[in-house]
Amino acid sequence: MIERNHILVTGGAGFIGANFTKMALSQGYQVTVLDKLTYSGRAGSLKELNNNPMFNFLQVGIEDQKEILYFLNNLGQGEYLSAVVHFAAETHVDRSIDSPEIFFETNVLGTQKLISTLMKSNSLKDNFRFLHVSTDEVFGSADSHDFDEASPYRPNSPYAASKAGADHLVRAAFKTYKFPVIITNCSNNYGPFQFPEKLIPLVITKALGEAPLPIYGDGGQIRDWLYVDDHCSAILVALEGGTPGDTYLLGAENPITNLTVVEKTCDILDQLRPRSSGQQYRDLITFVADRPGHDRRYAINAEKFRTKFGWTAKTNFDKGLRKTVNWYLQNQKWWDAILDRSYSLERLGLNNGVQPNIS
Repeated sequence: MIERNHILVTGGAGFIGANFTKMALSQGYQVTVLDKLTYSGRAGSLKELNNNPMFNFLQVGIEDQKEILYFLNNLGQGEYLSAVVHFAAETHVDRSIDSPEIFFETNVLGTQKLISTLMKSNSLKDNFRFLHVSTDEVFGSADSHDFDEASPYRPNSPYAASKAGADHLVRAAFKTYKFPVIITNCSNNYGPFQFPEKLIPLVITKALGEAPLPIYGDGGQIRDWLYVDDHCSAILVALEGGTPGDTYLLGAENPITNLTVVEKTCDILDQLRPRSSGQQYRDLITFVADRPGHDRRYAINAEKFRTKFGWTAKTNFDKGLRKTVNWYLQNQKWWDAILDRSYSLERLGLNNGVQPNIS
């Protein structure tokens, strides 16, 4: 078990990282966030923490070994790093289809450089832990079974392949160097501060702009949706009590089709922000060509984690979705700034019209 001392959160200005940082601070941790602030890392997601003496922010990428070593070597007198929680990653599947290189540079090489840097430091506590946050997408499509810790890796997108590569590197660091790692693979997250290219905030922002709501294929793709606060609480449990070298799958165990998610989001918007035309938001739903290599079904079996720690997701999907929609309605300035500068809700992941020449 780690001491509640100083932890480094990589990618802490991203969606899950920002929510985790706030939860960790509320639980008594001192937190330094390391984030490069690319398009999806938003300093504004952490602005409420600027005057918190237990919080520190470094605009540094995980590949910047010199700056990270400088930080580690200049901790306060008698101060050590008790853990790293590693969120930093490129995460959007559609972007990985268009530009796979950056996913491998960040998710694989960046993770390797980060681990190598930490191993060079003398500032890690004796019971230090490196918790690597990964995804269920590394297992491919769960067509006839739910994922568990014994599921084989079968990634079907460049994003999933890059996260699989990072998982293997982290595991190898434990097996080869006894570097004390813990790996978590989670299902789809949703909640406040999620970048609007992801399904639920994309639907909310497009619907409020009276734009068509694109559904890939027939919308029958199944995902297990985990509210972000539940995920963050599970990460803290794994960090504090997890066994080095072990892997834990985290999910709400409540699979839902993408079409159902969109329809439920539309229904909540009908109640909270009715259209001026009097029509329903469902009328904006349109079906478009499916994503290349789109996995049909993800489903988590979290029995190992539930049995070991007694943890279960507390947030019912309908309740969590309503909280999420409410947050986006009340925080339009946050996502307006994104739409003005770095993302205009366009569809990505169409291979840029380039197809392989296979004969």
